[in-house]
Amino acid sequence: MSLPARYLDPIGRNIIRFLRTAQGLIAFTLITLGVALTKFNASAGVIHPLVRSQIYRAGLRLLPMISFLACALGLMIIGQMVALLTRVGAQNLAGTVMVTVVVRELGPLAAALVVLARVGAGYVIELGTARAQGEVEALEALCIDPVHYLVLPRMLGLALAIFSLTVYFIITTLVSGYLFAFLQDVPLLPGDYFKQLAMALTWQDFALLALKTCSFGMVIAVVSCYQGLAQPLRLEDVSRATSRAVVQSVVACVFLDALFILVYLTM
Repeated sequence: MSLPARYLDPIGRNIIRFLRTAQGLIAFTLITLGVALTKFNASAGVIHPLVRSQIYRAGLRLLPMISFLACALGLMIIGQMVALLTRVGAQNLAGTVMVTVVVRELGPLAAALVVLARVGAGYVIELGTARAQGEVEALEALCIDPVHYLVLPRMLGLALAIFSLTVYFIITTLVSGYLFAFLQDVPLLPGDYFKQLAMALTWQDFALLALKTCSFGMVIAVVSCYQGLAQPLRLEDVSRATSRAVVQSVVACVFLDALFILVYLTM
């Protein structure tokens, strides 16, 4: 094999593998959305409790970790940023900076990554183990749609959980950051601080925040379920599928975040 071919061959294989994965994820997403539109109210007595259990698992159970992370980032980043802006005489920009950093970027990404690490990876292990032990085939033998029973509750639960966690994270971060700045004797009154935040926020920020966080939840759930269900797995393959799901979810969330940045720049 010639020298150029030696380097181009692995690159070509990686590109083909990426395209096949993207094709599979897109197809799996369309199937899941189709099931959500056509069968959402089917078996509501079974599916809706599953959705609520996923909200509890990915939302309420993660509140202590989100609280700690929000307070830590508020103390280390937001508080110092407010103090620095005041020191250079730019305290009037505090609201705009907080909205840009916390509301638009830091909050959604932090909540999504925490949910991915604690819940998304667990989905791959659960579903991959169920697939390896033949439980998915058993559902199909009972005429139960695995996408409707296994994927749809996780997708809806993660979308709603990440949205709720993001709102909680943003509020906690902004309050804890100001408390740290207040302890540093920053001459910025609470009324002025929250007034700047209110003036910097627009209705587009609320709409895009809801769309962005729900998109993160749907992407994480779809990728995790795809890696656990889309192909036959042996028990020893579950760990590798989990690693792939985490990497692909992070890449997809960053790509979505870049698209939303373009939207913010056009506002």
